[in-house]
Amino acid sequence: MDRMVRGFWGPRRQPLEELAVLWKSTLDAVATLLPAAWSEADGVRWLLIRDDGKDVEFAADEAALLAVLREEEAGEGWTERTGVGPRLVASAATGWRVSVTGRTGGASPSLLQAMLIKVGAPDGAIVPEAELLGAVAELWHPDFGDVVDNDELDALEEAGALVAEPGVGRVGFLSPARAALVPDDLKAERTPLPSLGVLLDIAPPGAADTVAAAYLRLREAGALEPLPHPMDRSLL
Repeated sequence: MDRMVRGFWGPRRQPLEELAVLWKSTLDAVATLLPAAWSEADGVRWLLIRDDGKDVEFAADEAALLAVLREEEAGEGWTERTGVGPRLVASAATGWRVSVTGRTGGASPSLLQAMLIKVGAPDGAIVPEAELLGAVAELWHPDFGDVVDNDELDALEEAGALVAEPGVGRVGFLSPARAALVPDDLKAERTPLPSLGVLLDIAPPGAADTVAAAYLRLREAGALEPLPHPMDRSLL
C-alpha cells in the first residue's frame, strides 16, 4: 500500500544552511522510522532525481544537501518566493518504495511550502504513519498535515476538499490555532505536541468514509480555514 505523509505551511524564508540541517534531519528520521525499508547489505542509500534526467546516487549529509540547495537557488527562474528542495528516492529493500520531496524556505504569498514523504510497503508491513507525521511536525512546524492514500484522497475530494487547502487524512496534524478549534465530539485519538499543535489519529487504513466525515466536521468547526490570501504568515 502507498501512503503519503504531508505537511504544509505558508511563507517562511529560511537560510539554506538551516534548510540543509532540516532536510538531513528529515532523511535521518525516515531512515530510523523505517528500518525494514533498507537493504541489510547496502544500508540507507538515496538517489537524487535531477531535472535533466541524470539522476545520481546521493550521500545525504549536510554538505551535499547544502550544495544541492545552492545549485537549485542559483538556477534559472529561481526567486525567493519559489522555495527549494531536492527530490530523493530511496534505494529500498524489496517491496518498499520511499521518496522524500518538498518545497521549503520560500516566501510566496500564494504557494504553500510543503514536505512530502511517500511510502509504499509490502502487505502486512508496519509503517509508523503517526510517527512519520510527528517527525514532519517537529522539524518543519507546518500549519497542517496528514497521512493519506489514494482512496482517502478520492473520498475527501467528493466531500469538497480542495488541493493545497487545509485538510486531514487518517492521521492529521493541526497547528495550535487550528488545534484549539477541534470540536469535542470529534472521534479521534489526540496526541498533543507541545507548542507545535496536535496529532489526530482518525481512522485505520481502509476507512475513507470516516476520514471524509472527520474532514467535514473539522471544516464545520473552523479548524480547516485556509490561510489568508495573499498569505502573510506561515501558520493560521
